[in-house]
Amino acid sequence: MDRREALKSIAAEAAAGEITFPTNAEVALRVQSALDDPDCHIEAAARLVQSEPLLAARVVALANSVAFNRSGRAITEVRIAVQRLGFRMIRALATAVVARQLAGVSPNPRHRFLADRLWEHTAHVAAIAHVLARRVTKQDPETAIFAGVVHEVGAFYLLSRASDFPCLLEEQSDLAQASAGGGGGDAEDEDEENAAAEGNGRIGEAVLKMLSVPESVVGAIEVLWQGYLAPPAASLGDTLLLADMLAPVRSPLRQLVIEEEGSRQVDIDMVIGADTLSGILTASAEEVESMIFALRF
Repeated sequence: MDRREALKSIAAEAAAGEITFPTNAEVALRVQSALDDPDCHIEAAARLVQSEPLLAARVVALANSVAFNRSGRAITEVRIAVQRLGFRMIRALATAVVARQLAGVSPNPRHRFLADRLWEHTAHVAAIAHVLARRVTKQDPETAIFAGVVHEVGAFYLLSRASDFPCLLEEQSDLAQASAGGGGGDAEDEDEENAAAEGNGRIGEAVLKMLSVPESVVGAIEVLWQGYLAPPAASLGDTLLLADMLAPVRSPLRQLVIEEEGSRQVDIDMVIGADTLSGILTASAEEVESMIFALRF
């Protein structure tokens, strides 16, 4: 079985709803489901969060970040942290725990390395998207950070299946080459890449559906998959695409449609303006770093 056949097989399973989440993610999934209940209260939500230590730690860490705690007074209680962040953000963090744990249980050191690298990319995109939503695209910042958190769940799921389908990563170039976004190749290579992209997209959509990700967020992630950025940057999809372009850590398992680093920078400058963008990123550096720290697992 080659990589294309493996992707087709996994995509077919995903489309049929045959997606299995690891046991250690079940609590986070229950938290996610409970927070959808309009009758869920702060106390109940806090108890649920406390039942998942990894989630509780991230909730408190994010509540203490510069973006959510301007006063600088340390928050140590989960209930206060939940109240500070609100249910939408807690739900995003619960989804983040599920995504991160999808590929975090592999005994293969290379798989764990790729998962760590992929999550580092995810954390950067989520933090930058939060800033861009508030200061550039005027989108809801909490929705933007949620979109950033879940935009690579399909890739995490593929990593979780790599032990069953070793060919998934056998044809994957190393991190440096993937980060460069390489192009070229003959027609057969191009067909292979297109088929892989289509398979990845179907798998990503299926996992997002299983996690009950809102349609608006799924639509934004599809904009990212398409990789097309045109001025003015005003949508949630534009926000996510810009954040992905600006993230200093590239995704090790995905290549953007826009292939050359230089062309990405030109597009960003056209949409925002180099001086403006530089000023925004400089002014928001502490906020971004604090959120990235809070999102590290």
